[in-house]
Amino acid sequence: MTLAPNEQLPDHDHFPHAAPAAHARRPRTAPPWWFVLPALLLFVFVVLVPSARGVYYAFTDWDGLDPNFSFVGLGNFADMFSDADAMQAIWHTLLIAVSITVLQNGLGLLLALGVNTAIKSRNVLRVFLFAPAVITPIVTAYLWRNLLGPDGGANSLLGVVGLDGSRQDWLGDPQLALWAVVGVIVWQYAGYSMVIFLAGLQSVPKEIHEAAEIDGAGPVRRFWSVTRPLLAPAFTINLMLSIIGGIKLFDQVYALTGGGPGHATDTISTLIYKDAFTLGEFGYSIALAVVLTIIVAVASTGQYLVLSRNERAAS
Repeated sequence: MTLAPNEQLPDHDHFPHAAPAAHARRPRTAPPWWFVLPALLLFVFVVLVPSARGVYYAFTDWDGLDPNFSFVGLGNFADMFSDADAMQAIWHTLLIAVSITVLQNGLGLLLALGVNTAIKSRNVLRVFLFAPAVITPIVTAYLWRNLLGPDGGANSLLGVVGLDGSRQDWLGDPQLALWAVVGVIVWQYAGYSMVIFLAGLQSVPKEIHEAAEIDGAGPVRRFWSVTRPLLAPAFTINLMLSIIGGIKLFDQVYALTGGGPGHATDTISTLIYKDAFTLGEFGYSIALAVVLTIIVAVASTGQYLVLSRNERAAS
């Protein structure tokens, strides 16, 4: 449109349908709260109600079949803390969880540092080291049960290299069976921890390392003062996954040893299975499950608070 010399643009009031200014936007409104109602009802029905019923059965003598049962109060919990097998299972659970957390993450960090270098085979090594983590745990357990048997591959290899005196019944010796289980878990999931640490390492700016190197910091000093603080989020994720997975471990233990020999490798999870489906003591087994839940909640919450504090300090 061409304007005459003395002509002015008309007022905005003359154009009621004109677009508003770019900066004038309609304020955002929060979605109605009842949008979450279907998901909330499903969560209550699928998770909260069965959990509450399960906690109630922990205070009864229910055998899993008979609809008639009696309320026994804290009787199941009193029996648990006076049961040597249950106390041993709790100790094994904590020992396995701590051992897996330390060994798996220590090895995973070393592997991540190794494949984060400029070696040509780093991509192949990453795939090779991560591969065990994608195998079904029960398949891994049966594979290692054959390898660690009296006539398995481990003892055969020792015999071939002339170490016949080191041959062991790895899963049948009460002194070795628990550590054999820990070794299998670490073997399978060290690559999983490696991938998480590797992602953290690759997010560290190279300029920071170069500046530290110019200042005279050696490799160890650079890792401890530069890399380690920036890996705090990766440490938080890995340690949380390791401790929770170790506490509720069941598949590999049951497939490798069945909790044996005797009760040498029993954990809370394997004891829950035996008491519920072998002895028919569902009330007692659910009490064990409640204790397991409390241990997981306390361990994960405490660990998260400590690690998140360190993560904030590092940032």
